[in-house]
Amino acid sequence: MYHSSTQRKRWTFCNGQQLERCREEANRNFRSKAAATGKVEQNDVRLLKPHEELAICKHYEKRLLDFCSVFKPAMPRSVVGTASMYFKRFYLNNSVMEYHPRIIMLTCVFLACKVDEFNVSSAQFVGNLRESPAGQEKALEQILEYELLLIQQLNFHLIVHNPYRPFEGFLIDLKTRYPVLENPEVLRKTADDFLSRVALTDAYLLFSPSQIALAAILSSGSRAGINMESYLSESLKLKEDRTTLAKLLDGMKCMSNLIRKYELPKSEEVVALKQKLEKCHSLDLLLNTNSKKRKGYEDDEYVAKKPKVDEQGKLP
Repeated sequence: MYHSSTQRKRWTFCNGQQLERCREEANRNFRSKAAATGKVEQNDVRLLKPHEELAICKHYEKRLLDFCSVFKPAMPRSVVGTASMYFKRFYLNNSVMEYHPRIIMLTCVFLACKVDEFNVSSAQFVGNLRESPAGQEKALEQILEYELLLIQQLNFHLIVHNPYRPFEGFLIDLKTRYPVLENPEVLRKTADDFLSRVALTDAYLLFSPSQIALAAILSSGSRAGINMESYLSESLKLKEDRTTLAKLLDGMKCMSNLIRKYELPKSEEVVALKQKLEKCHSLDLLLNTNSKKRKGYEDDEYVAKKPKVDEQGKLP
């Protein structure tokens, strides 16, 4: 259950400022370690700033979704959600300058397949990469090398509660207990779009799965011109619990703001940041890092054969 889970206790934060502080601290920690090698100063302009790291992470999380969207056999949505959450959590406490997101991204997906019991073999997994057999073998070697590191950095908290199951639960509830709405299925398409868009933001680190699922339902109803106030007050019995109702509505407003404000970095910005990142990695700043493993692929177009999300991040 979510309420007794490590996700609620360890990976759900009070506000965006907390997340920002975590990312800034990860950046400072790397700068301190890099400066200790004597190769750079702590404020060296060649090192990425926190906002640049976040832009890189946004780009590679989109690449993660590209890869999952064309994966064969078709990947369940819960696996995609788990992989995305692993990626978000990892870079809350680690720097892209230490661990390149190209390989961490794939390792997150690989581990999510195992944890969510989506049974694909290692050969099947790397077979989805647009690479030669030798390139696929190299990718698998890197994934297996980083898998334990990923598990450790997640503090062995591998169970992720996604909003998809509570979303289906709310639809069933609407069908059985809310006759005012004749066909709740009319909400599904727009609600699915809401869930896809909110997954790109930090909402999964700020709200419970049921809050996100209900926000998707209410947002879909609002866009369709359906007043669902009575569902909240009568069916969910929130009429007398004004505090919970206000908190729920505030959360929905916050999620809508996160979606509205979310922007992927432009392609020219990504090119410049990736060049800066590669230069950071070429410095071999950390003595405990294998540079061959860290460099990985020179071209990350290998991650998807036919991406369904365009370079500007517009969802279909």
